[in-house]
Amino acid sequence: MYILRMEHPVVDFDGWKKAFDSDPVGREKSGVRRYRVLRPIDDAKYVMIDLEFDTARQAEALLAAMRVVWGRVEGKIILEPKARIVEAVESKEYFTQPRTPEPRPPGEAGSC
Repeated sequence: MYILRMEHPVVDFDGWKKAFDSDPVGREKSGVRRYRVLRPIDDAKYVMIDLEFDTARQAEALLAAMRVVWGRVEGKIILEPKARIVEAVESKEYFTQPRTPEPRPPGEAGSC
């Protein structure tokens, strides 16, 4: 899997999100399998977008299309966009099980 990571400051997050949702490059038709929009917890005017692809060629093509879009909106909606294509080499998900409280010995505070 290949990931196109784009990141940049935004003038206004809601305005940027509206433009993002309008999908000017046709993400799904361009081969995007999944995307995530991320924001730092300490900066509501900065976004990172991860777009996942099956091939590097698809990621490169979408990046080229985004550079055209950026040329039209830089300074109005976004500032100083950066992008990098990376290959996912390993991924692991952890699922934690809910903890079952251990039974209390008879006579201990809080036991029945």
